[in-house]
Amino acid sequence: MGNLLLLSLLCAFGIYFISGVAVTSRGDVTTNVPKKLWTNWAMYSPYFAADKYEGAPNGCRITQVNILQRHGARYPTAHAGEQIMAAVDKLTAVPNYTDSSLYFLKTYTYSLSSDLLVPFGAAQSWTAGQEHFKRYRSLVSSNQLPFVRASGSDRVVHSATNWTAGFSHASNYVYNPSLSVILSESDFANNTLDDNMCPNAGNSDSQTGAWLATYAPPIAARLNEEAPGANITTSDVYSLMTMCAFESVFINSESAFCDLFTRAEFEELEYYGDLDKYYNTGYGQELGPVQGVGYINELIARLTGQPVNDNTQTNHTLDTSPETFPLDRTIYADFSHDNQMIAIYAAMGLFRQSVAPNPTSPDPKRDWITSHLVPFSARMLTEKLVCTKNEEAEYVRIFVNDALQPLEFCGERTSGPSSIRLHDQTMSQSSDIRDVEKGDTDIIGNNAYNGAKANGAPVRRESRIANPVPAGVFAFAATTWLLSMYNVSTRGIHTSNVVVGMALFGGGLTQFLAGMWQFPRGDVFGATGESSSFGDQVPTQSPVKS
Repeated sequence: MGNLLLLSLLCAFGIYFISGVAVTSRGDVTTNVPKKLWTNWAMYSPYFAADKYEGAPNGCRITQVNILQRHGARYPTAHAGEQIMAAVDKLTAVPNYTDSSLYFLKTYTYSLSSDLLVPFGAAQSWTAGQEHFKRYRSLVSSNQLPFVRASGSDRVVHSATNWTAGFSHASNYVYNPSLSVILSESDFANNTLDDNMCPNAGNSDSQTGAWLATYAPPIAARLNEEAPGANITTSDVYSLMTMCAFESVFINSESAFCDLFTRAEFEELEYYGDLDKYYNTGYGQELGPVQGVGYINELIARLTGQPVNDNTQTNHTLDTSPETFPLDRTIYADFSHDNQMIAIYAAMGLFRQSVAPNPTSPDPKRDWITSHLVPFSARMLTEKLVCTKNEEAEYVRIFVNDALQPLEFCGERTSGPSSIRLHDQTMSQSSDIRDVEKGDTDIIGNNAYNGAKANGAPVRRESRIANPVPAGVFAFAATTWLLSMYNVSTRGIHTSNVVVGMALFGGGLTQFLAGMWQFPRGDVFGATGESSSFGDQVPTQSPVKS
């Protein structure tokens, strides 16, 4: 009776569950589908912990956590659903099948909705909220509730509200956080939790198309033998393989479509997802990581307690208000999409690849694996810690799906393989972010930003050469002042040699060098003005005698 009452209350608040959902000792929500199958569904894999979470080291305590989480499992998007239905219709139209694995299609009816969370996906978020309360309960008080934001799509908003409900439930409803901010996903809206602000960003169609043409033809040929007359194409193969994932998370059991493919073929589907994420908003896309810069700047603001310094996707109205962007919370939870999380990983420097994935030949030793990066309900945790081993200092460490991340992207400033002083981390990230915004290929790697453009204009690189203008102006002014003193015979000086040295090495050479330094900074006007004045202040006539 009590369970029925609880279920009724949860449903009343828009929290949906399905029978058979189980929770592991790690807090993962599991399906009734064999794990060896669903870990190869790429971005459509259910969440699983990539490693065992490590608590704070001895002598350290966690003082803040920033949670970035993808929405839970969903139905296919409207466009993907249309493609899936078209492929399924081809199979159901066949009168006779030559393989028993297709017999279920004789009475099959497509029943998936589109875009929204499935009940299992809601349960994923609810369980994540419970897990995060238990892990970070020391950061929670009546005056310190999590500050929660979500991108504006329905599945993301409901993931956030299910998370807050799970958090409340785990606290016995003593602490009841709410969804405070919903960021619009309308065209060109400033939103750091969605990748909709860069119309000139490319896509991964070329790379995924090449891989589809490599792995899918044999599968299509086999299906056409098993379903004579179906005329299954390589694109249909992809749609039918993803149907296995979508229907499985909907019914919380293995879909009959899964039996149409082998384990090795699902590993090929996984690589399709790897290429899609890498070349869509990851390192392989010129303007991919740029789309993660806004969130990183917000993260730095929270970690340091300083106002947001950003000119990319942030909403300045929201981020300058303590009501909509407070800087004094101990727990922040943001809900987003897989493509945006990939952009944030790349902007931060996580999962950098020494060699870009080959569109026709997977590397079996790669660590860019989409089901490990952005499965349904994926999460990145950025923790701030205070440690007192030798002297009290603040540190930062990052987890992705509970796997502690190495922070070698911060260079020699790291204090260990997986932690870094807060000051060094923010300085490193701020520097790298400026390079991402300006197009520094050395920081981004893989020539991702060489010649990149934002909104149709070339991305200008920020030079690391100091501004030479003050030196040039000072040299010009000092020489002019000394020449003026000579021209009016100050203190009876009538010998021009007193000005020659300053004119040659100050007003001349120093100004010329200042002009040359302007060229690599991209200031042609300054370079021309400074360098063309070499020697124009050398006295050419005797001073006027009074």
